[in-house]
Amino acid sequence: MVSLSLCGGGGLSIRNPHNLSSHNSAIPNSIVFSRTRNASFFTNPLGNHSQNVSFSVKSQYMKPQEPQQRFSSYDTPSSSQTGQLPPRYYVGYSVYKGKAALTVEPRSPEFAPLGSGAFKLSKEGCVSLQFAPAVGVRQYDWGRKQVFSLSVTEVGHIISLGAKDSCEFFHDPNKGRSDEGKVRKVLKVEPLPDGSGHFFNLSVQNKLLNVDESIYIPITKAEFAVLVSSFNFIIPYLIGWHTLANTMKTDDANRTNNANPRSADFEWNR
Repeated sequence: MVSLSLCGGGGLSIRNPHNLSSHNSAIPNSIVFSRTRNASFFTNPLGNHSQNVSFSVKSQYMKPQEPQQRFSSYDTPSSSQTGQLPPRYYVGYSVYKGKAALTVEPRSPEFAPLGSGAFKLSKEGCVSLQFAPAVGVRQYDWGRKQVFSLSVTEVGHIISLGAKDSCEFFHDPNKGRSDEGKVRKVLKVEPLPDGSGHFFNLSVQNKLLNVDESIYIPITKAEFAVLVSSFNFIIPYLIGWHTLANTMKTDDANRTNNANPRSADFEWNR
């Protein structure tokens, strides 16, 4: 039972005479409310005129020790705290089939410094498609992988494909150089005959290495939906728009911090 009693100094004391169990050991045996002047949150009804008093709670037990803070798997210390660059993360989406495997990975854009100290986008990012032929049951020869890098526009083209649509991309990595035409890469994305997805077919002719290879892999509707969703998410990052968004957030925070707090008070006090 909890008892309440008025203290001689005009305070109010609440006591719990019973021993506390291990389940409520954080509750104090005694809480004392002391009376102070010039407060306005309790009215004393005993006198002819109401008096304003307030209460302060004094805890008569030791505060439990705070648990030590730890970084979760999602927390990364900033470079200013560690004196090192922030860690890099490598992500991708892979599809494994009987004839081949396909891994899709984003590649970051590049920025060039300006004389003003700012940075300007110098090269857009891309999406790397890596095809590896199968050499056994769930075994793939990644040493023979062939790579095709999709530009931002090509990524948008794949996103816009319907169930019966197809597209074809041609790349010459040495275009504009002395070896132009000696390496040819053709990526075809075509609908499967039964409408269950798309074929991804990469043909590579490399006269420099005497390579002539074609790797194809079927992609189901569900797998294609994952690719499209991932492409939609990553496009703003490939063209560097996320850096502008971060800058805008910083500018907004600075404007908020530098704003005159009296202006808000003035609006509410009118």
